[in-house]
Amino acid sequence: MTTTKAGSGGADGDGKAQTNGSAPGNAPGTAPRRAKRSERKDDLPGIWVGYGKLVKLFRERAKMTRQQLADAVGYSVDQIASIEQGRRPAKEAFTTAAEVVLAADNVLATLQDEVDLAKLPLFFQDFAQIEMGALCRFSYDPLLVPGLLQIESYARAVCAGHVPQLNEDEIEQSVEGRLARQRLLNRKTVVNLSFIIGEAALTNIVANEAVMMEQLRHLLLVGQLPNVEIQVMPSHGGFHPGLNGPFVLLETLENRRHAYVESQDVGQVLSEPRTVSRLTLTYGRLRSLALNIDESARLIEKLIGDR
Repeated sequence: MTTTKAGSGGADGDGKAQTNGSAPGNAPGTAPRRAKRSERKDDLPGIWVGYGKLVKLFRERAKMTRQQLADAVGYSVDQIASIEQGRRPAKEAFTTAAEVVLAADNVLATLQDEVDLAKLPLFFQDFAQIEMGALCRFSYDPLLVPGLLQIESYARAVCAGHVPQLNEDEIEQSVEGRLARQRLLNRKTVVNLSFIIGEAALTNIVANEAVMMEQLRHLLLVGQLPNVEIQVMPSHGGFHPGLNGPFVLLETLENRRHAYVESQDVGQVLSEPRTVSRLTLTYGRLRSLALNIDESARLIEKLIGDR
């Protein structure tokens, strides 16, 4: 069984965060579904509205004006008003500061993951929700550096290249949502992460040479984490099953297994055991064909040196 959603994006949930309303329950055998989101631009994600109301409640309990809160956390009054009205999603830095200033007792911090989730494109949210509870995660990305490993400037270039063109707020929200997902790399409950990246993703100049140099250095840095393995699939290796397209496999803390595939604005969460098993076998084959971890690091170092 599959959960299929259309949206705007690329290989790792690129694109525009859209707004949501309500939806019926799950069909048997499908992955968990989040509330269906409206595509009306004047609708706001419920979690942003709820978060904003709590900020206002805590501010008023603290007998602070918006100006006083703005001064305390380094925001403008207009930004505080936008957060309280649910028109602007809170960043983690704001939540951290507001928790202290407003003595919020970890209430706002508890909501931050959901606030960030609503920044992601509609079609990607089902998978992102499952990903938050991952025990292990394996991905194959032939054409782009995977979102969990993207630096901000690389992610911004990918989002800015979306068709149709996103406005500045939409690009900012998409980038924020993607960077927030990267907390998975250093989560307290360790997630074992394996990435197979196509060599083409490392040689394609996204944005400019300076961005790619920084991105390649970041891959080497993240690759040193004890829970992260990065392998490169050489471009000259002939046919292999990964040429059928990118995909992600993960197992949750409850030992449930899922897969995710995405292409041209359509993403699918797959939970049917035979389908997940087939993709697991495919991933094993790709790992055996890719450069090993040390060889991959040397190739990335060579690409840096050649620039």
